[in-house]
Amino acid sequence: MNNKNSNNSTIKDVRMQRKFSQREIADKLNISRASYIALEKGVRDPKLTEAKKLADILGVSVNDFLGGEKPNFEKYKQMLFAFLRNNLSRDGRVPKTKLAKLLYLADFAWYYDHLESMSGMQYRKIAYGPVPDTYFRVVDELYEAGKIDIEKTDDGALLISQKKGGERESTAILSREEEKLITDISKKWKNKRTKEIVDFTHQQIPYTFCKENEIIPYELIIQEDPKYVY
Repeated sequence: MNNKNSNNSTIKDVRMQRKFSQREIADKLNISRASYIALEKGVRDPKLTEAKKLADILGVSVNDFLGGEKPNFEKYKQMLFAFLRNNLSRDGRVPKTKLAKLLYLADFAWYYDHLESMSGMQYRKIAYGPVPDTYFRVVDELYEAGKIDIEKTDDGALLISQKKGGERESTAILSREEEKLITDISKKWKNKRTKEIVDFTHQQIPYTFCKENEIIPYELIIQEDPKYVY
């Protein structure tokens, strides 16, 4: 399969992951459904303005349509379980926001040393970000499948923990080096409050450089001081 067809298959794959119809995407791009289908099938390449808008809608980077790194959703889930198994708290519960930040640190720290992210997910700058658009859906899916538990505290915080169903989830996709990085990050942030990790990620170059709701380029982490990567 050539790059053109592969890239346009990715558009369809990500659209279906995000549960958008072809009509919804076409309307958001201000083009006809027929024009969008032609784009999705690779009959025509998207214009740069269309590619940028489409990337924003789907929560990926323009590079994903130009042969860049592709999101590995299964690996992202395994990273999540790897963090939950790293004894981040005495009772095994991790604040949902803190868990999102830990996953971000793993992806960007891996990119810092290897020039590729661990999962290939695209992170967006939002108030409690950086976070992939799919993080919330992944958490909901694992909860509905009985693999994690989500408990709401009196102050409104959501705490995530692994259930028995999640104990059978494999982390085989992760290499030993990747698991070591996840362990190192877990150790550093084990006894830190959620606000501390939020403040840390929000002060990093990738977050401060980008505009609100913008996809954060991995390349920006290379400019960070090594001791502030995670």
